[in-house]
Amino acid sequence: MRNIMENKKLYNTMGSEVAEGFTCKPKKFDANKPIMHFKTQLFICDDERCGKAHKDENIAATLREVIKQLNLAKGEDRIKIVRTGCFGACRFRSVANIYENTRINGNSKNNGIWLKNIHRYDIEKWKRLFKALKENISLDEIEEFEQVPMSDPSFYK
Repeated sequence: MRNIMENKKLYNTMGSEVAEGFTCKPKKFDANKPIMHFKTQLFICDDERCGKAHKDENIAATLREVIKQLNLAKGEDRIKIVRTGCFGACRFRSVANIYENTRINGNSKNNGIWLKNIHRYDIEKWKRLFKALKENISLDEIEEFEQVPMSDPSFYK
């Protein structure tokens, strides 16, 4: 049985064979191959303070599974979860930043939004967020998703 598992090839979502010991790194590097399309990227702070605030130790993996369940892991409405280091917004507990692919089909109204207290989200709230992003509903219209306020740049002159 062990030999069968050792010889099993693994492929990433782009269809490339994966290098041994990795889960997505392609075995053969192709600098000209484009990255996989995404409509929305959600950057989640996974650094020391924010990471400890999450009830789920591996929040990014959990959210990726939710996205798969909602059929948002590939295709035109794909949502990508990215773990980051510190955003410097610890006073808002765990934070996330939304980046919309506005060159193709992202919603410019949701681009650059910072969500606060995401450690309080349960799976159902995450699903509501992902569905709103898919449907291009402006998060400014939904009180449920509290945003981090951004200062005016003239304040720093």
